Amino acid sequence: MRLKLVAVAVAALAPVVAMLAYNEYAIRQERAAEVRANAAQAARQASSEVERIVEGVRSLLVAVSSMPSVRHLVAPVCNEALTSLASSVPNIRTLFVLRPDGTPVCGSAAMPAGADFADRDYFKEAVASKGFVVGRYTKSRISGSPVLPLAFPIIEGGAVTAVVVSGIRLDWLQTRITERGVAQGNAVTLADRDGTIVARVPLPERFVGTVIPDDYQKLVHADAPGVIEVRSQDGTDRVLGYRPISLPNSPLYVSAGFSMAEAFAPINRATVTNVVGIAVGALISLMLAIFIGRQFLLVPISRISAVMENWRDGKTKARTMMKSTDELHAVGASLDSLLDELDCRRVQNEKAEEDRNLLVHELAHRVKNGFALVQAMARQSFAKSDRERYESFSERLRALASTYDLILSKEGAAAAIREVLAAALQAHSTDGGRISMEGPDVVVPADLTMPLSLVVHELATNATKYGSLGVEHGRVSLRWTNGDRINLTWVESGGPPVTAPVRKGFGSTLIERACPGKAHAATEVDFASDGLRFRISFDLTEP
Repeated sequence: MRLKLVAVAVAALAPVVAMLAYNEYAIRQERAAEVRANAAQAARQASSEVERIVEGVRSLLVAVSSMPSVRHLVAPVCNEALTSLASSVPNIRTLFVLRPDGTPVCGSAAMPAGADFADRDYFKEAVASKGFVVGRYTKSRISGSPVLPLAFPIIEGGAVTAVVVSGIRLDWLQTRITERGVAQGNAVTLADRDGTIVARVPLPERFVGTVIPDDYQKLVHADAPGVIEVRSQDGTDRVLGYRPISLPNSPLYVSAGFSMAEAFAPINRATVTNVVGIAVGALISLMLAIFIGRQFLLVPISRISAVMENWRDGKTKARTMMKSTDELHAVGASLDSLLDELDCRRVQNEKAEEDRNLLVHELAHRVKNGFALVQAMARQSFAKSDRERYESFSERLRALASTYDLILSKEGAAAAIREVLAAALQAHSTDGGRISMEGPDVVVPADLTMPLSLVVHELATNATKYGSLGVEHGRVSLRWTNGDRINLTWVESGGPPVTAPVRKGFGSTLIERACPGKAHAATEVDFASDGLRFRISFDLTEP
């Protein structure tokens, strides 16, 4: 029963757990979509800021290219102008002008002797494309610091006459990204067209100047921006929003990563809290189910069961003493009413049984008195004239009286079938050898002892009146077998010719109906001319 109560409690909690699990799934899906959207938005914002920075430097280079001293390559004036301009722009390292062959004309800083920039990719690309160029991660030949070079060609008559060059300070760019603020666990990465990282938060000292791994190079040159889930180089699982170099006005590859652990930390904490709450609630529910079930279910059921056990053990005064306060107590109260009624009927039955037994004993006494009176009359009539016959008659009469005493007293008990038959035939078997019995030892239940005695006694009485026991040399053979049923056969021989009766008398009806219905008795009578044959079969209702 306790297990059933626990099952009920679990079944009651199951919908709540299922609802919480669904809510947890929905919240996580919603949070995942939110994180992806935030990553894409962060990448767009970082990319826009880089574009503004590069566009500002481009505007500066355009302005420089418009200066007369620069266009006419007047070195002294150009040097002074570029030095003054570079000192007022903190995000650039230097400003200088190169001839089409890569040699310097002027600049904001002194050029090393024999300096030549013809081998620089950004310079060659600016000359070839005749347009603004954002170069790759480069170590400056002037300052030795890492920069992101930018070049703008000066064109006269369709030919490149000079190239204005500058470089964004990568330390300044790193500081600018750091100042924007990046949450714990998140990351922002800037890289050039080759995938070389020019700025990163966090751990710039570890990653700036290194190349993005080959597995993620496809993101640098992707056709469109996107969002993916990756494990970053620092071992953190992140949702990464990225914008490739191939986009219009996108001078650098930009990615913004949101840490999965940090993004889902509040949800994970809430999940742990919910799980603990559910576990505590389930434990309390189970304890309450067991306690309440014990008080309101198990205790009443135990009281009812105990009363029934006591009744089975004969303690008929046991009662539950319950009142109809609820369904189980109503059952207990109804059981008490039923037991009161049964007890009352038991008392009435005992009283009726006492009265019946008194009547039966009185009847048996009167029958025996009748036999005693007959015996007295016989003694007065012919005891002196034929003493031997009187003694034989007296013995038969006493045996018949004892048989009637057994029948009327209803005190028979389970006994061997041979003993039952011998007792029933006692009044008719004074002449030894006239009645023979043969069969296995079988115990006949108490409820079949009297019916069997009645049947055999009636057969013997009829045989004495009309059959083989009524003549001097007549015999009776009793045979029985024990299989699934008891089969008893009565065969008469040596008597007068037998004829079937014209009508069925009381004796025949008694023989057919003496056995109880549960014995499923079946009888068969054959009025053969040389002697009556009777067969009865019945079930043993008890072992």
